[in-house]
Order: sequence, then C-alpha cells, then structure tokens
Amino acid sequence: MQPIGTGSSPSRVRPSQSEDLERLEIRLCRLMGQAIADYRMIEDGDKVMVCLSGGKDSYGLLDILLSLRSRAPIHFEIVAVNLDQKQPGFPAHVLPEYLTRRGVPFHIETRDTYSVVKRLIPEGQTTCSLCSRLRRGHLYRLATELGATKIALGHHRDDILETLLLNLFFTGKMKAMPPKLRSKSGRHVVIRPLAYVKEADLARFADLMQFPIIPCDLCGSQEDLKRKQVKQMLQDWNQRFPGSNDSMFAALGNIAPSLLLDRSLFNFADLKADTASPAEAVSDAEEDLL
Repeated sequence: MQPIGTGSSPSRVRPSQSEDLERLEIRLCRLMGQAIADYRMIEDGDKVMVCLSGGKDSYGLLDILLSLRSRAPIHFEIVAVNLDQKQPGFPAHVLPEYLTRRGVPFHIETRDTYSVVKRLIPEGQTTCSLCSRLRRGHLYRLATELGATKIALGHHRDDILETLLLNLFFTGKMKAMPPKLRSKSGRHVVIRPLAYVKEADLARFADLMQFPIIPCDLCGSQEDLKRKQVKQMLQDWNQRFPGSNDSMFAALGNIAPSLLLDRSLFNFADLKADTASPAEAVSDAEEDLL
C-alpha cells in the first residue's frame, strides 16, 4: 500500500469569486448540510474517505465537504482516495497534483481492474456492474487499511432517481440508492452527502471551479447503457411537466406501505373491518379515491 500524500498548501484555490459561484456554493453547502443532518451521515471524530474518480460529481463532493468542515461544530478528518484502474490513457498525474495544491491528504491505489473487466465482459455488453463490484471491494479494503469510519460517494439526486426507475423497469424491485448504507459485512458505512443535490448544479459548479475533469473511458462511451436512456427520459418528462422530478424524489421519503403490495411491510392478511367503529361514509368514500 502506498503512503498517504499529505499535500502542501491548506489554502483553497478558487478560479473565480463571481456572485454566480458564491450563490451556487451557498446552495450546495445548504443542501449537503441538510442531507448530512437528516441522515446523521457524519459525526464527531469520523474519518471520511472521499472516493475521488476525477469526475465532476466527486470533485464537487470533496470541495463542498471541505467547505462544510471549515465551519462545522464537530471535528472530522477527510482523506481522498482514487482507484487508478489502469484505463488506457488515464492521466495519473492529475489528481495527485490537484490534491497536493488543495492540501488534502490522499491515497492513490493502483489496481488493473480494467483488464479484468475487458477480459470477462464480451464486446458490446455493458461493463458497469462488474466494474463497480471490483471497485467496491478495493474501496472497502482501503477504508479498513486507512482507518476510515465513513466512505463518501459522489452520487447525487439524479443518480438516485435513475436507479429507482432502472429497478422498477428492469429488476421488478422498488429500490434506489440510500443516503446512508451499512455494508453487508457490517464493517463499513457508505454515505452519499450529495443526495439532495441536482446534477445540473454540480455540472455548473464544476465549470465555474474549472475542475480538471478526467473522463471515464471504460463506461462513459457506452451509448446503449440503460441508465443513459433513463436519464434522457427523466429530462424529457421534466421538460413536459416541470417539477415532476422534484415530486418523484419527494415520494422516496413519503412511503405509504399500506397502499402498496409488499406483504412484508404491511400485514394485509390480518386486515379486517372494525365493526365497532362508527360509520363514516364520507371518510371511506374519500379514501377510495386514493
């Protein structure tokens, strides 16, 4: 395992102090802070391992989390981790240089998962599932080795909605990405501080901050990905019916088990009429409209 880089300068490098950037940063900090508070993602004494891929989402995650830490009433550490998967043409110098400038402790782990994925997945088939499983295993191991108590991922609100629809359409399950998750082994806690943040805001933030974006050549070029199609569908739907995505996201936190079909969440079998209750025809009639 390589030693952790310590960085050299604690100053925060910002290419612009424009009002647009400041307003956007305030909104992003508010949304991330709310998500962290709502789900108790970070606590005093935590060591948060921020998974940095080089994409706009993980850059935004790290930057906003650093900003929140500077004013937080609790103390927690941050260590940035990148998994270099040996993709051809990957600019290995970009992240170490950026993190050193920012003064962020970091660790770069080199594992050739690219060759494994290309060997096992037939040409033309999507690689995301295997790639994510391999990456997850290495990140869990690194969290243990680095003493991290939380693993922070850069998934945002749009990712959560896309995952919900992907599961509804293709797996027959009603599930998405939770803001906070305990691993199956119970040894790790994964958090998604960007759960309330829209992808469009992260893209704008990355543009204003001029992050050195590194594209994912392994999966980013796969045009037949179902996730891309679902993303486009959500964008089209929200253009036709503005606010529909907001409503869908709110629904994820407003579940009514008795109005669904899952017998493990609601005891339909023992549901009987209460003959001792006074007749309330109006109430029953209104309920039937649900």
